[in-house]
Amino acid sequence: MMEEDMKEILYTKEEVAARIRAMGEQLTKDYAGELPMVVGVLRGSFIFMADLVRSIQTPLELDFVAASSYGSWAVSTGKVEMRLDLEKEIMGRHVLLVEDILDTGRTLSKLVEELKKRHPASLKLCVLLDKPERRVTEIEADYVGFTVPDEFVVGCGLDFNQKYRQLPYIGILKPSIYE
Repeated sequence: MMEEDMKEILYTKEEVAARIRAMGEQLTKDYAGELPMVVGVLRGSFIFMADLVRSIQTPLELDFVAASSYGSWAVSTGKVEMRLDLEKEIMGRHVLLVEDILDTGRTLSKLVEELKKRHPASLKLCVLLDKPERRVTEIEADYVGFTVPDEFVVGCGLDFNQKYRQLPYIGILKPSIYE
């Protein structure tokens, strides 16, 4: 049923799983001997983050924040709203901020700015998808799963109006669905 709403499947379930495993292997090396705090940006990151942390073979801790610039629309409103803050202190900690997609960069720029004020030992950004064509702020991810075209993508946590998050692949939504 949901597959009928796809214009195209960009990355299959197998391709996504393989890329996340590779990212986890790299993060295992990069954080060897450390106890990183992996911070997921709700809601979009939770599926990617769950798969990612299962691929990281070093001790870690988890926390979450919630921020958005989208609401229920397909286009960013431009205003970033913080809805949930961290429960744990990050001063002196190695923090890995995990998000589903780096699009305009507004939300992640705001989050990075806020988290840097808390003086972590390091702050790295990890995203499943990067859409550089839409960037309006100067921000780059340290770890990127896939670079995607300027299309409306869903699956693996990414949604349209809270739908399609559970898809195990990354698909391009037909414009007739969101226009």
